[in-house]
Amino acid sequence: QVQLVESGGELVQPGGSLRLSCVISGSILILNTMGWYRQAPGKQRESVATLTTVGITSYADSVKGRFTISRDYTKTTVYLQMISLKPEDTAVYYCNARSRGGQIFWGKGTVVTVSS
Repeated sequence: QVQLVESGGELVQPGGSLRLSCVISGSILILNTMGWYRQAPGKQRESVATLTTVGITSYADSVKGRFTISRDYTKTTVYLQMISLKPEDTAVYYCNARSRGGQIFWGKGTVVTVSS
């Protein structure tokens, strides 16, 4: 019903910036929340940032002030702007979408590596 495709992950130096993109296709009108999650090696997947259809955002404490989630005016792409990246931000980043009916959709992930 809903397909999510992430892009933008790459190797970046500490202190650098990166923007991740998530292209949404399918039944986008059923969605009420979009988000980014990440999973570092050996750790559980964690929520990074969420954005509702009415524009309410929330962030993990570890990324507040450094990451910004947004959506383009067509509502078909969700972004995660990341600045002041740290080695501990290294992870696979996943796009997530939730419908009003409780369905959850995931992308396949994009790899972000922060290293000098």
